[in-house]
Amino acid sequence: MLNTIEEAAINFCIHQIRADHGVKDGITKKRTLIAYIDLDAQDGKKYRAYIASDSGFMQRVSKLFLEEDESDEETLTDMTLETANLIIGSAKVIAEEKSQNPYTINTPYFEKIGEFDLEYDDAKTIQVGDDEITIALKEFNA
Repeated sequence: MLNTIEEAAINFCIHQIRADHGVKDGITKKRTLIAYIDLDAQDGKKYRAYIASDSGFMQRVSKLFLEEDESDEETLTDMTLETANLIIGSAKVIAEEKSQNPYTINTPYFEKIGEFDLEYDDAKTIQVGDDEITIALKEFNA
């Protein structure tokens, strides 16, 4: 499942942000804006998908969608929720197209601003310039 979310996040960087990127295992160590979306997979398992990005990455998104050069923290929070929705929604479509354990998505929630110290099973960080976005996945026992 993380593979489809990674693919969607990379597509977001390529097609929306239009910037070169790199991918590494694990989470960012930067202060991040963290949102999550709960997923209900066709196989009956439940997951939480996290999107955590530094303010530089979210400022890129804010500039793209709102044309703001300097967004306040509330706007960056809103952009984090919107980015989570866009990436996870795109990953849902990818999973359906590939028949890779399709899932439904719930409403995105904003977790916090700070260090990513939440439990997760697997994570990838995508770097765009000096900015980073982490995608992480946690499976819950049903």
